[in-house]
Amino acid sequence: MLFQKWIDRRIEAYQSELIRRYCDEVQSMYAKMRGWRHDYHNHIQALQASMALGNYEDVKRYLSELNEDLTNVDTTVKTGRVMVDAVLNSKMNIAAQHGIPLNVKARIPEETAVSDVDLCVILGNLLDNAIEENRTLSPEARFIRIYIGRKNTQLYLALTNAAGKKREKRGGVFASSRGADHGFGLSRVAGTVRKYGGLFSADSEDGGFTAEILIPLAGPAA
Repeated sequence: MLFQKWIDRRIEAYQSELIRRYCDEVQSMYAKMRGWRHDYHNHIQALQASMALGNYEDVKRYLSELNEDLTNVDTTVKTGRVMVDAVLNSKMNIAAQHGIPLNVKARIPEETAVSDVDLCVILGNLLDNAIEENRTLSPEARFIRIYIGRKNTQLYLALTNAAGKKREKRGGVFASSRGADHGFGLSRVAGTVRKYGGLFSADSEDGGFTAEILIPLAGPAA
Protein backbone atom coordinates (compact mmCIF):
# COMPACT_ATOMS: atom_id res chain seq x y z
CA MET A 1 0.00 0.00 0.00
CA LEU A 2 2.72 2.49 0.99
CA PHE A 3 4.81 1.52 -2.04
CA GLN A 4 1.83 2.08 -4.37
CA LYS A 5 1.21 5.50 -2.84
CA TRP A 6 4.87 6.36 -3.38
CA ILE A 7 4.58 5.28 -7.02
CA ASP A 8 1.39 7.33 -7.47
CA ARG A 9 3.03 10.43 -5.98
CA ARG A 10 6.08 10.01 -8.21
CA ILE A 11 3.91 9.62 -11.30
CA GLU A 12 1.88 12.71 -10.37
CA ALA A 13 5.02 14.77 -9.78
CA TYR A 14 6.59 13.50 -12.98
CA GLN A 15 3.53 14.34 -15.07
CA SER A 16 3.24 17.79 -13.49
CA GLU A 17 6.88 18.53 -14.28
CA LEU A 18 6.41 17.21 -17.81
CA ILE A 19 3.41 19.44 -18.51
CA ARG A 20 5.19 22.44 -16.94
CA ARG A 21 8.17 21.88 -19.24
CA TYR A 22 5.92 21.61 -22.29
CA CYS A 23 4.16 24.84 -21.33
CA ASP A 24 7.52 26.61 -21.02
CA GLU A 25 8.58 25.33 -24.45
CA VAL A 26 5.31 26.36 -26.08
CA GLN A 27 5.38 29.79 -24.44
CA SER A 28 8.90 30.31 -25.77
CA MET A 29 7.77 29.42 -29.29
CA TYR A 30 4.74 31.72 -29.09
CA ALA A 31 6.89 34.54 -27.69
CA LYS A 32 9.01 34.36 -30.85
CA MET A 33 5.86 34.56 -32.96
CA ARG A 34 4.58 37.59 -31.04
CA GLY A 35 7.97 39.25 -31.38
CA TRP A 36 8.01 38.73 -35.14
CA ARG A 37 4.50 40.19 -35.48
CA HIS A 38 5.44 43.14 -33.29
CA ASP A 39 8.35 43.93 -35.62
CA TYR A 40 6.24 43.52 -38.76
CA HIS A 41 5.80 47.26 -39.41
CA ASN A 42 9.50 47.92 -38.83
CA HIS A 43 10.34 45.27 -41.42
CA ILE A 44 7.97 46.87 -43.95
CA GLN A 45 9.45 50.34 -43.36
CA ALA A 46 13.00 49.02 -43.78
CA LEU A 47 12.07 47.32 -47.06
CA GLN A 48 10.29 50.41 -48.35
CA ALA A 49 13.31 52.57 -47.57
CA SER A 50 15.66 50.19 -49.36
CA MET A 51 13.33 50.03 -52.37
CA ALA A 52 13.15 53.84 -52.55
CA LEU A 53 16.94 53.98 -52.66
CA GLY A 54 17.12 51.27 -55.29
CA ASN A 55 19.05 48.89 -53.01
CA TYR A 56 17.46 45.79 -54.48
CA GLU A 57 20.20 43.41 -53.34
CA ASP A 58 19.65 44.58 -49.77
CA VAL A 59 15.91 43.97 -50.18
CA LYS A 60 16.56 40.47 -51.52
CA ARG A 61 18.89 39.63 -48.62
CA TYR A 62 16.48 41.12 -46.06
CA LEU A 63 13.56 39.09 -47.41
CA SER A 64 15.66 35.92 -47.29
CA GLU A 65 16.51 36.56 -43.62
CA LEU A 66 12.86 37.26 -42.79
CA ASN A 67 11.76 34.06 -44.50
CA GLU A 68 14.27 32.02 -42.48
CA ASP A 69 13.21 33.72 -39.26
CA LEU A 70 9.52 33.11 -39.92
CA THR A 71 10.15 29.47 -40.84
CA ASN A 72 11.70 28.91 -37.42
CA VAL A 73 8.56 30.02 -35.57
CA ASP A 74 5.83 28.97 -37.99
CA THR A 75 3.39 26.24 -36.97
CA THR A 76 4.07 23.49 -39.46
CA VAL A 77 2.13 20.54 -37.99
CA LYS A 78 -1.65 20.49 -37.64
CA THR A 79 -2.99 17.28 -36.10
CA GLY A 80 -6.49 18.44 -35.22
CA ARG A 81 -5.63 18.90 -31.53
CA VAL A 82 -4.31 22.33 -30.54
CA MET A 83 -2.34 21.16 -27.48
CA VAL A 84 -0.75 18.34 -29.45
CA ASP A 85 0.13 20.76 -32.26
CA ALA A 86 1.83 23.04 -29.76
CA VAL A 87 3.91 20.22 -28.25
CA LEU A 88 4.87 18.71 -31.62
CA ASN A 89 5.91 22.04 -33.09
CA SER A 90 7.82 22.89 -29.94
CA LYS A 91 9.73 19.59 -30.15
CA MET A 92 10.39 20.19 -33.86
CA ASN A 93 11.90 23.55 -32.95
CA ILE A 94 14.12 21.96 -30.29
CA ALA A 95 15.19 19.21 -32.69
CA ALA A 96 16.10 21.80 -35.33
CA GLN A 97 18.24 23.68 -32.80
CA HIS A 98 20.26 20.48 -32.34
CA GLY A 99 20.52 19.72 -36.04
CA ILE A 100 18.14 16.74 -35.88
CA PRO A 101 15.94 16.21 -38.97
CA LEU A 102 12.42 15.52 -37.68
CA ASN A 103 9.88 14.28 -40.21
CA VAL A 104 6.28 14.37 -38.96
CA LYS A 105 3.10 13.16 -40.64
CA ALA A 106 0.27 13.39 -38.15
CA ARG A 107 -3.51 13.59 -38.17
CA ILE A 108 -5.47 12.54 -35.10
CA PRO A 109 -8.88 10.96 -35.92
CA GLU A 110 -11.86 12.79 -34.44
CA GLU A 111 -13.01 9.63 -32.63
CA THR A 112 -9.79 9.42 -30.62
CA ALA A 113 -10.76 9.04 -26.95
CA VAL A 114 -7.31 9.88 -25.58
CA SER A 115 -7.24 13.22 -23.77
CA ASP A 116 -4.97 16.06 -24.89
CA VAL A 117 -2.93 15.76 -21.70
CA ASP A 118 -2.35 12.04 -22.20
CA LEU A 119 -1.48 12.50 -25.88
CA CYS A 120 1.07 15.12 -24.83
CA VAL A 121 2.49 12.76 -22.19
CA ILE A 122 2.90 10.03 -24.81
CA LEU A 123 4.41 12.24 -27.52
CA GLY A 124 6.47 14.33 -25.15
CA ASN A 125 8.15 11.36 -23.52
CA LEU A 126 8.90 9.62 -26.82
CA LEU A 127 10.24 12.77 -28.47
CA ASP A 128 12.27 13.84 -25.43
CA ASN A 129 13.97 10.43 -25.43
CA ALA A 130 14.48 10.54 -29.21
CA ILE A 131 16.03 14.02 -29.13
CA GLU A 132 18.26 13.12 -26.19
CA GLU A 133 19.45 9.95 -27.94
CA ASN A 134 20.15 11.80 -31.19
CA ARG A 135 22.27 14.39 -29.40
CA THR A 136 24.76 11.65 -28.51
CA LEU A 137 25.30 10.82 -32.20
CA SER A 138 27.26 12.46 -35.00
CA PRO A 139 25.21 15.10 -36.91
CA GLU A 140 25.04 13.06 -40.13
CA ALA A 141 23.51 10.07 -38.29
CA ARG A 142 20.66 11.95 -36.62
CA PHE A 143 16.98 11.57 -37.54
CA ILE A 144 13.51 11.22 -36.06
CA ARG A 145 10.39 10.09 -37.93
CA ILE A 146 6.91 10.10 -36.48
CA TYR A 147 3.56 9.07 -37.94
CA ILE A 148 0.11 9.44 -36.36
CA GLY A 149 -3.10 8.38 -38.08
CA ARG A 150 -5.88 5.84 -38.38
CA LYS A 151 -5.21 2.13 -38.80
CA ASN A 152 -8.55 0.42 -39.33
CA THR A 153 -10.49 1.13 -36.12
CA GLN A 154 -7.50 2.24 -34.07
CA LEU A 155 -5.29 5.23 -33.52
CA TYR A 156 -1.82 4.32 -34.73
CA LEU A 157 1.38 6.06 -33.68
CA ALA A 158 4.86 5.07 -34.80
CA LEU A 159 8.13 6.78 -33.91
CA THR A 160 11.58 5.81 -35.15
CA ASN A 161 14.79 7.56 -34.21
CA ALA A 162 18.50 7.14 -34.69
CA ALA A 163 20.22 5.56 -31.69
CA GLY A 164 23.51 4.15 -30.51
CA LYS A 165 24.03 0.55 -29.52
CA LYS A 166 21.15 -1.81 -28.87
CA ARG A 167 19.81 -1.52 -25.33
CA GLU A 168 18.77 -4.55 -23.31
CA LYS A 169 15.60 -4.74 -21.25
CA ARG A 170 15.79 -5.12 -17.48
CA GLY A 171 12.55 -5.89 -15.71
CA GLY A 172 10.62 -4.97 -18.84
CA VAL A 173 12.33 -1.55 -19.11
CA PHE A 174 15.14 -0.62 -21.49
CA ALA A 175 18.41 -0.03 -19.66
CA SER A 176 19.75 3.50 -20.12
CA SER A 177 23.07 5.21 -19.55
CA ARG A 178 21.18 8.45 -18.94
CA GLY A 179 19.57 7.68 -15.61
CA ALA A 180 16.28 6.23 -14.38
CA ASP A 181 14.01 8.91 -15.85
CA HIS A 182 14.59 7.65 -19.41
CA GLY A 183 13.16 4.21 -18.61
CA PHE A 184 10.52 5.78 -16.37
CA GLY A 185 9.38 7.92 -19.32
CA LEU A 186 8.76 4.83 -21.45
CA SER A 187 6.93 3.23 -18.53
CA ARG A 188 4.68 6.30 -18.36
CA VAL A 189 3.94 5.93 -22.08
CA ALA A 190 3.10 2.24 -21.65
CA GLY A 191 0.88 2.95 -18.64
CA THR A 192 -0.98 5.72 -20.43
CA VAL A 193 -1.60 3.51 -23.47
CA ARG A 194 -2.89 0.66 -21.27
CA LYS A 195 -5.34 3.08 -19.63
CA TYR A 196 -7.16 3.29 -22.97
CA GLY A 197 -7.01 -0.43 -23.69
CA GLY A 198 -4.20 0.00 -26.19
CA LEU A 199 -0.97 -1.77 -27.05
CA PHE A 200 2.55 -0.35 -26.78
CA SER A 201 5.66 -1.98 -28.21
CA ALA A 202 9.26 -0.77 -28.35
CA ASP A 203 12.25 -2.25 -30.11
CA SER A 204 15.91 -1.32 -29.72
CA GLU A 205 18.50 -2.27 -32.33
CA ASP A 206 22.00 -1.08 -33.16
CA GLY A 207 21.51 2.29 -34.82
CA GLY A 208 17.81 2.72 -34.16
CA PHE A 209 14.86 2.70 -31.77
CA THR A 210 11.20 2.16 -32.74
CA ALA A 211 8.03 2.62 -30.71
CA GLU A 212 4.54 1.67 -31.93
CA ILE A 213 1.17 2.36 -30.32
CA LEU A 214 -2.35 1.13 -31.14
CA ILE A 215 -5.35 2.51 -29.25
CA PRO A 216 -8.99 1.66 -30.07
CA LEU A 217 -11.01 4.59 -31.41
CA ALA A 218 -14.16 5.64 -29.59
CA GLY A 219 -16.47 5.43 -32.60
CA PRO A 220 -16.89 3.84 -36.02
CA ALA A 221 -14.60 4.72 -38.91
CA ALA A 222 -15.81 7.61 -41.04
